[in-house]
Amino acid sequence: MSKVFTYTLKRSCFDENYNPSENTRTTTNFANLARGEKRQENLRNTLVMINNRFNALARWDNPNADRYAVELEIISVDLNIGVEKPFPAIEILQTYIVDKKNNQRIPGIVGNNFSSYVRDYDFSVLLLEHNKNQQRFSIPEKFGELHGNIFRHFVKSPEYKENFRKAPVICLSVSSKDTYRRTGNEHPILGIEYQPEGESLTEQYFAKMGLSVRYFMPENSVAPFAFFFTGDLLSDYTDLELIGTISTMETFQKIYRPEIYNANSAAGLCYRPDLNQQDHSLTKIVYDREERSRLAIEQGRFTEEYFIKPYKHILEQWSDNYTL
Repeated sequence: MSKVFTYTLKRSCFDENYNPSENTRTTTNFANLARGEKRQENLRNTLVMINNRFNALARWDNPNADRYAVELEIISVDLNIGVEKPFPAIEILQTYIVDKKNNQRIPGIVGNNFSSYVRDYDFSVLLLEHNKNQQRFSIPEKFGELHGNIFRHFVKSPEYKENFRKAPVICLSVSSKDTYRRTGNEHPILGIEYQPEGESLTEQYFAKMGLSVRYFMPENSVAPFAFFFTGDLLSDYTDLELIGTISTMETFQKIYRPEIYNANSAAGLCYRPDLNQQDHSLTKIVYDREERSRLAIEQGRFTEEYFIKPYKHILEQWSDNYTL
């Protein structure tokens, strides 16, 4: 069955002229920015923020804080399952670091942002319907297994290996439902490490994708980030690769979760994120959070109608028999 599942990769440059493709999830961070009257201004300001943050962290041999620029490519992954047209399964970001001093363009980490129609279905349709009118919250049987197997299969696929040198790293926000404590460990680039008191549903979900997680708050950040990875996060990637991910994803989080990542005070020894706290600053970049939540449900329904239900037997058979 694994031979039936193949992938087609498409690349789009994320710059101030970016326009989302038809298959791009409209809730995706970068797609949401590229809409409305302020679209070009949004994109331009976002890229400036990313470059400024990168140069602030990569300050060695960089006296004017202008040596580097970050370029981003959106990687859209279509899943071919041997029937009719492919389904848009995954969307991730590839960073590139432009070293203007040495005239080099260095491939950075792939992953960073992570977007998936199937994840929309799992969280915005399946999980909600499973808990509808229930007194206690519970998780459906095999929740996240299909999605996890698709992701792991993709990362081990010839298509992935032909395009990327290293395993992906996905950088997400911390959960506002958990408490994080400093461990005493500090990395020169990733910063201060935190440890959550519990295990979030997102951690469980990403574990089924074969990903471990560690939490770090980089220098001059105000809250830790969740870094999901395989292998060894601290030794598998160069300093510039890690800075590319930090500068990109911190910029997105400042826009989308300013209460946490653009707060006016930094996380202390014990930290509980709060999306209701008012002591934060807003960027000049326009974003509609309520629309994004509504669209996640719509896109989950789209996945149910055009992927989950039509190919239910094929998907279940493949996932149940999938082995690494």
